[in-house]
Amino acid sequence: MDRTQGKANFGTAPVFFTSISTILGAVMFLRFGYAVGNVGFIGTLGIILFGHLVTIPTAMAIAEIATNQKVEGGGKYYIISRSFGINVGAAIGLALYLSQAISVSFYLIAFAEAFDPVFNWITAVWGVENIDKRIISLPATLALSLLMIRKGADLGMKALYAVVAVLFLSIILFLAGTTEYQQGLEVFDWTVRIGEPDNFFLVFAIVFPAFTGMTAGVGLSGDLKDPKKSIPLGTLAATLSGMAIYALIAWKMAVAASPEDLDADQLIMSDIAVWGPIIPIGLACGTLSSALGSIMIAPRTLQAMAADNVFPIPYLNRWLAKGKPVTNDPFNATIITSLLAIVFVVIGDVDAVAEIISMFFMITYGSLCLISFLQHFAADPSYRPSFKSRWYISLLGAILCVFLMFQMNAPYALVSLLFMTLIYFFVTFTSKSKEGLAKIFQGVIFQLSRRLQVFLQKAEKDEDTWRPSVICISRDFFKRPTAFQFMSWLSQRYGFGTYLHYIKGYLSKESNKMAGEQLKRLLQVSGASKSNVYVDTLVSPSFTSAVAQAMQLPSVSGKEINMILFEFSKYEPENLEDIIDNFTLVRAADFDICILGSSDKEYGFFQSIHIWLTRNDLKNSSLMILLGYIIMGHRDWKRAEIKIYAVVHAEDMTEQEERLLALIKTGRLPIAPKNIIILKHKDEVSVKDIINDRSKDADLTVVGFRGEALKQLGAEVFAGYDSIGNVLFVNAAKGKNIV
Repeated sequence: MDRTQGKANFGTAPVFFTSISTILGAVMFLRFGYAVGNVGFIGTLGIILFGHLVTIPTAMAIAEIATNQKVEGGGKYYIISRSFGINVGAAIGLALYLSQAISVSFYLIAFAEAFDPVFNWITAVWGVENIDKRIISLPATLALSLLMIRKGADLGMKALYAVVAVLFLSIILFLAGTTEYQQGLEVFDWTVRIGEPDNFFLVFAIVFPAFTGMTAGVGLSGDLKDPKKSIPLGTLAATLSGMAIYALIAWKMAVAASPEDLDADQLIMSDIAVWGPIIPIGLACGTLSSALGSIMIAPRTLQAMAADNVFPIPYLNRWLAKGKPVTNDPFNATIITSLLAIVFVVIGDVDAVAEIISMFFMITYGSLCLISFLQHFAADPSYRPSFKSRWYISLLGAILCVFLMFQMNAPYALVSLLFMTLIYFFVTFTSKSKEGLAKIFQGVIFQLSRRLQVFLQKAEKDEDTWRPSVICISRDFFKRPTAFQFMSWLSQRYGFGTYLHYIKGYLSKESNKMAGEQLKRLLQVSGASKSNVYVDTLVSPSFTSAVAQAMQLPSVSGKEINMILFEFSKYEPENLEDIIDNFTLVRAADFDICILGSSDKEYGFFQSIHIWLTRNDLKNSSLMILLGYIIMGHRDWKRAEIKIYAVVHAEDMTEQEERLLALIKTGRLPIAPKNIIILKHKDEVSVKDIINDRSKDADLTVVGFRGEALKQLGAEVFAGYDSIGNVLFVNAAKGKNIV
């Protein structure tokens, strides 16, 4: 559905008037005197300034985000969903919608408070007491709902202009009024307040909803001719105007009435104004305008979510997204919003729910500030707003939102966050879109990764600490997963692995397309295996050129590559000669070399790792033991044990046994002394025969090899291990320190 078809084409004025009418609402008329009476004029200024430390960053964040992207219907929901992803946007948007919809009933309940003078007159003249104020709030809700359902936003805006005019008139007459207290005031005391006042944060929690209307106009985004212009101008103008008006009202109250009178009389403004009745009229207009703004905004949020197919029932999405033929006013969504408002007006007492709703508003504001901050930090080239806030302003707003939530009511804050989390998981489970929290942090992770890589490259290398940074080149990924499995174990916790799927050929349009398709397959498999291996493809005319290219690639981890892994099939070793031919090339770069011989047994039951040491493994031994230890750290091998077999000549037995036991005594290797087996080597029995006999049931056998032997014997070095499963052949460039 095209949400831009048939827009009302409003300008900036509706955004300003919708926001300012919501800002200057019930709290200003009913609770500002209480605030000045309890914390004094200076404390009230602090509340105003502190509150605007949240609202101004939010207004600036909205202005920034709105000038970077096309903003359609749904206001804050649209901005959040297009920045965080549909699932996160839906979780926040549903909470936002509920707070907007139930706010209609709050404002209309407060609207009934404006009739207190009428009720008092009826009681005095007719003797009727305890009049239920729902005789005002309920018909007002029905009338307002019918107005919006039948006439839509266009008539609502015309009514809003008249309401705002009366609202400003009441403020002017209030500021122009005077009292005997004011005339007798000789010295203005900025700090005077009642005895035993409420604490600052309690007063702040009561007054803060007065500042939350600045984003109300954003909900008209789908009906604006130029949202990128109207949203920033209208929102910021309403925020700053509201801040100035609140400061003037606080000053007028402080000079015109005593703290005791301000605290005791919630309609004290009537006693100060030039014409007292204008205050209840202004209260009625203020609450009615806020209700009018909310009942215009809430259905548009619901309509936008339905248009994104957020709800799990397709028919419900189509029904809620349906608008009027010409203006696209959310007809069905307005019906649902009106029914919800009527239910809460009938209930009447919604004070407890009001605090949770305030929490949802705070979550929305915090999310908007967080979007702005993350976009600044991510440095996305596509993020080029014409209006720019500052990252530290957005960060301040986000932090303050969370802080104030817990200051206002910690249990409700936790309930709100839990509710949001449950909605997110429900929407993620039922939605076709799988964009989630990852979208929020993609740019941030990129920047962190970039900076960490540069830092690691420039940092001094600790020669005493070794961890594997492995690269594997293989053309047999889709034939045998053994090399990839091995890489995943090394990369799980202690190291970093890059798996390159080798494609033989020259780089061309066709081979590049093939590489892209193969990479998608690699990512699917690696994602399903939940490995930490970085995968990629490499097109090269020969295996030697591929090895040379891979060795010169910068490591994605930011650390230099120090190990290369090759793999061959023990039964069909067609690529073994290629591996041997490139041994000298790899050795020239001082890489540790591991060659994995794969068998049909694969890795068996992940129960045992056998490490075989000989007198020729002086340099290899420490690396072989370290690799065994690293593999054991993976969850696949959690029930496994390492056995070290040392095959030595008789004269070396005592020395080798002491050396190996010394390693165990350091406590750094999970190998019990009983699992160190010293075998006396008899010349008439080959080492390979001993290994085949002792390790026939091992799940992985680790064997060292020397470059000199490879030059003399070639592929014979890796042959003759037919009775055992997978074998890892290790050649270390130099000895490793494992103590």
